[in-house]
Amino acid sequence: MTRVLHVLDHSIPLHSGYTFRTLSILREQRKLGWETFHLTTPKHTAESGLEETVDGWHFYRTPAPESGVMRLPGLGELALMRQVERRLQEVAEQLRPDILHAHSPVLNALPALRVGKRLGIPVVYEVRAFWEDAAVDHGTTEEGSLRYRFTRSLETRALKQANHVFTICEGLRSDIVARGIAADKVTVIPNAVDIDAFDVGGVPDGGLKAKLGLAGCTIVGFIGSFYAYEGLDILLAALPAILEKMPQVRVLLVGGGPQDAALKAQAQALGLKDKVVFTGRVPHTEVQRYYDLVDVLAYPRHSMRLTELVTPLKPLEAMAQGRLLVASDVGGHKELIRHGVTGVLFKAGSVESLADATVKLLQEPERWAQLRAAGRKFVETERNWTKSIANYSAPYAALTDRVAG
Repeated sequence: MTRVLHVLDHSIPLHSGYTFRTLSILREQRKLGWETFHLTTPKHTAESGLEETVDGWHFYRTPAPESGVMRLPGLGELALMRQVERRLQEVAEQLRPDILHAHSPVLNALPALRVGKRLGIPVVYEVRAFWEDAAVDHGTTEEGSLRYRFTRSLETRALKQANHVFTICEGLRSDIVARGIAADKVTVIPNAVDIDAFDVGGVPDGGLKAKLGLAGCTIVGFIGSFYAYEGLDILLAALPAILEKMPQVRVLLVGGGPQDAALKAQAQALGLKDKVVFTGRVPHTEVQRYYDLVDVLAYPRHSMRLTELVTPLKPLEAMAQGRLLVASDVGGHKELIRHGVTGVLFKAGSVESLADATVKLLQEPERWAQLRAAGRKFVETERNWTKSIANYSAPYAALTDRVAG
């Protein structure tokens, strides 16, 4: 039985696309007969001891370095990596895994590589996004800056040293290979969905709809985290043009995040306060009720390296539920969505294009059944977790066979 120790940025009980992908990986790996273990870094901010079991999953936690050090640029990251390395060494010596599987960011990969080298354990690195590109979106650096180039060099170093590299999409794979990494050393584990977890054709909860002031309205919605790259500012900017042709439309924003205050201020400035509903974050068990209210899901991501390279989970979840969706034509979306077949794409960053695409879709109900069916079929046949996780098998086997040999 292959024993895999996963090194993770954070995990449940925190909720994010990162934690949901992680759980899907772990479930499917165990179905394949592998034994999985899980260590999180100090960036897992939920309170816990050195070990914790959540929903049947056991996690080894890494305590945070001194808070004063963590606030110092550069020194904070160095302290975090040293802390992860110490804790990982301790856990790896106890468990003796066959493989160390480090997941983004590179702050996890570098400690894993050092521990793996000392203990003679193969290390694989799974890239979900590049740390330097995420930092650009968070506003902590600029593309091409000294910090950006340094971080990129660390990423490339980790990619070259890892025994194998996994990533989530073809956009990221192409970028990795372009850095000089052998193509046969890079395997894509695509984002996918658990088909059994999603039902098609949920019925709107009339009581919830009325409570939100949305009775009798056509709803364009977004459910998730409010990051700048999601482009929700474009959605609000497009709403006046949509209302000119379809005055019954309302925008429903479910979630929260760094752009929460800015989006509320934008809605106020545009005179849309009564046309946009902000629910705040809702319990994960309640999310489906809000999905069932939405007529069209909007994914208006801005064009930047992060969104051009990385495929998101949300559109796949929408397709699994047989939902209608409009999305910007960034590379990450185009890898998932066939325009006019499984969804509707519009020109990224264009308020006019988003408004036109939304209105046209809402005014052509004769297209809806075909779009919904095609989206559901795509995830059933191409983007299910069982098929995706099977791609780990060959690289894992090659590494464990090499060690045994």
